[in-house]
Amino acid sequence: MQNRAARAEQRVAPSVKPETGVRLGLQRIVEALMPKIRLAIIFGGNKNTPGSVLYHSNNTRSWKSYEVVAEDIAASLRRSGFRHVDVIPEDMALSGRLHSGHVHMAWLNSGGVQGHNSAAHAPSMLEMLGVPYVGHDPLNATTLDNKHAFKRGVVCTGLPTSPFIAWHMDRGSFEPEHNSRFKLAFGDYEGPFVVKPVSGRASLHVHVAQTVTDLPDVVAEVYNATGNLVLIEKYLSGREFCISVTGRVTSQGGQIFRNREPFAFGALERVLQSDELIFTSMDSHPITAKRFKEVDPREGKIWSELHRIARDVFLEFNLGSLIRLDLRADKDNNLFILEANPKPDLKQPSAGVTSLVGAGLAQTNLSYDDLIVSMFADRMDYLLRHRRESVAHILDLIPSQKLDLSEFDPEFSRLEQETDTMVQMLAEKARQMGFYEA
Repeated sequence: MQNRAARAEQRVAPSVKPETGVRLGLQRIVEALMPKIRLAIIFGGNKNTPGSVLYHSNNTRSWKSYEVVAEDIAASLRRSGFRHVDVIPEDMALSGRLHSGHVHMAWLNSGGVQGHNSAAHAPSMLEMLGVPYVGHDPLNATTLDNKHAFKRGVVCTGLPTSPFIAWHMDRGSFEPEHNSRFKLAFGDYEGPFVVKPVSGRASLHVHVAQTVTDLPDVVAEVYNATGNLVLIEKYLSGREFCISVTGRVTSQGGQIFRNREPFAFGALERVLQSDELIFTSMDSHPITAKRFKEVDPREGKIWSELHRIARDVFLEFNLGSLIRLDLRADKDNNLFILEANPKPDLKQPSAGVTSLVGAGLAQTNLSYDDLIVSMFADRMDYLLRHRRESVAHILDLIPSQKLDLSEFDPEFSRLEQETDTMVQMLAEKARQMGFYEA
C-alpha cells in the first residue's frame, strides 16, 4: 500500500526523476548484448567528398556533419560496456559499410546529406535494408523536421502553437494584403512576425519582420537562402523555454527502469541578450551556461505545463526517440509550441560548452552516459514489444538461458496498463481527499 501511495503522489506531482520499476528481462538482454552487438553511429556525410553522392543537389536544410557528436555517443557507449561501436558517414556507400561491418543496429545522428526532406533519408534506407536503429522513423523524422507539417499536427491534437502559415515562392511573391489564408491566420494582427525556413537547424535564416509591409522582402530572403517553404508565425513577446523528452525506459548506473510515461526532463529558460528578440543561432553564439537557466520547480504552472506538453507531444506523434521541444510564452505567460528538434545536440558536456539536452541532465539523477544507454535500451524495449521480427538477428546473439521475453508480450503489457489505470485512480482519489496538491 505504501508503494501505491508513493506512485499516486508521483502521478499528481510528476518528477523528472526516473521511477523505480526495474525491468529484469530488458536488463539481462542489454547486458548480454554489450559484448556482442555491433553498432554503427551514423553522422551526416559531406556531398563534396568524392564517392559520397552521384550528383550534387541543393540543401533545403542547412548541412552539418555532426561527426564530433557521433564520436561522443560512440565513446559513451564504449564506456558503458559496448565493445563493438563504429562511426560511419551517411552517403551512398552506407549500405556497403553496414554490410561489410556486419552491423546489427544503427544509431542515427545525421540530418542528411542533401536534397529535400534529408532527415528522412537515412531512416528510410535502414528500413529498406532491415537494419534496426535508434532514431525517428522516416515519417516522424520528416514531420518533425518540417515545421509547418509539425505545427499542423500540433493544431490537430489540440495542443497550443502560435498562429502561422507557410508560403512557397512557386505561388508567386508573398502579398499578405491579398492573401486570404494570412488574414484567416492572423486577423487584424499587424506584427511583429517570425519568418523562418520550415526545415533547418541552429536558428539559421530566422528573422523578425516588424510589420506586415516588411513580410514580402523577408519571406523572399529566407526562400532565396533555402529554396523551400517559408514559415510565418506570430511573434510572442514572453519568455522562451525548451524541454527534452524521450521514451519510457531510462537507465541509471546500469539499472534499467520502465516508467509509466515518456521521460520529460531539462526544463530550461533561454536567456536572451538585450538586443535579441529571438534566440540567436548557436553557430554565432555557442551554448554556454550564460545562455540558459533552469526553470524553478516552484514555478508550478510553467514547470508542470512544460512537462505535460512534452509528454503529450511524444505520445500524440507516436515518437520513437529523443526530441527537444521549443516553446515560448505570450505576454500573459501562456505557453505555445514553436517547434520540435528531431535531432537535438547530444554533445557531451565539457568545460564552458554544452548542449541544451546535456545541460538539462542537471535536473535529473542521470549522467550523460546514463542518457545514452537509456536511449538504446528504450529503443530495444520498443522493438521487442512491437517489431520483434526486426531484431531476430540481434536476439540470436543471446544465449537462450538469458533470454526472457515475457515482459514484452501483449498480455504483460495489458496487465501493466491496468495497473497504471489503478494508480491513476488512486492518485485522483488522493488529490480529491487533499493528500497531495494537483
